[in-house]
Amino acid sequence: MISYITQIYGKMEMGRKNMFLKNYGHCPCCEQDTLFQSNEIWLRDYYFCMNCGCLPRERALMTVIEMFYPNWRELKIHESSPIERGASIKLKNECKNYTASQFWPDKKFGKVYDGFYNIDLENQHFNNDKFDLVITQDVFEHIYNPDKACKEIYRTLKTDGAHICTIPMVNKDKPTEKWSIKKNDEIIFLNEPEDHGNPVDKNGSPVSYHYGYDLCFLIQKWSNFNTIMISIDNIDKGIRAEYNEIIVMKKEKRSRPFSIFKNRN
Repeated sequence: MISYITQIYGKMEMGRKNMFLKNYGHCPCCEQDTLFQSNEIWLRDYYFCMNCGCLPRERALMTVIEMFYPNWRELKIHESSPIERGASIKLKNECKNYTASQFWPDKKFGKVYDGFYNIDLENQHFNNDKFDLVITQDVFEHIYNPDKACKEIYRTLKTDGAHICTIPMVNKDKPTEKWSIKKNDEIIFLNEPEDHGNPVDKNGSPVSYHYGYDLCFLIQKWSNFNTIMISIDNIDKGIRAEYNEIIVMKKEKRSRPFSIFKNRN
């Protein structure tokens, strides 16, 4: 049995406080006893599994997938914009019916390039009721018509299937805020310009929304999904950072009341 030890160090350097986090635990992505470590105070992008390189939100995602769909290896999964790390690699390697897609606006949609379908989440080429699970990681904050994307994902899911995703809740308890708009293929920022990394575009992707906890209500307004938000803080699994919320949108025959679950260990 591995011993779980957490060490937190603080130091002052050039007027800025740096905090380092280092602990042993078990990674939900590589399923190995491992060392989790961050040399930066911003754990979301620097608290790595030293075995497989995954980040807290990926470990939270795999934990929730296992929680709701422990048979995920036997299901039909579509992952949009996967990365070469952590949860994406695990899903690709272990799911028998895994389909990956990327978004290339300058290429023909519905075609395969370099092993990926070119899919616009707002207007997909997949058939109805095709997948059991749709997975996205930090994708929705770059979509300009999330209502259309929700409807399309709902259409492509089988009944009792789900869209499970990470979306940074930057606004937290503040209302969701539109951050940029797209007009005639031009991006117009309504606030300070902000871009995030893109696995197929070195220029990154502009941020379209800063979402708040009201997102679950918005999703249920846009579509027929029964939506919940799950927040996990579990140091033994290396799940500790800002914006670790996982959204589960389930396609059910009948919708149930909205709820938020929190799991703290």
